Amino acid sequence: MTELKPLKNHLTEDPEEECKRVDEERALAEALVRVREAAKLTQAEVARRGRHDPVRKAGGRPLSPSFATLRRYAEATGTRLAVVRTGG
Repeated sequence: MTELKPLKNHLTEDPEEECKRVDEERALAEALVRVREAAKLTQAEVARRGRHDPVRKAGGRPLSPSFATLRRYAEATGTRLAVVRTGG
């Protein structure tokens, strides 16, 4: 179980940065769901293809999938992973 005080300290060190990180994770999760739905696959079907769903949460926290996990997810959904640099 996570102790509340260290979690609170972590979240309040830089609230703006924490909000940005959470927004980025949510955007990635939403993109992965859109890809899976466009492929007309359920989470279970992706899992049967031997790929876990990187959108699932562990202990209430979003997972931070590795590049390899995202590549395998793309293969399972019949898509291609591309990284696009934006901003400065």
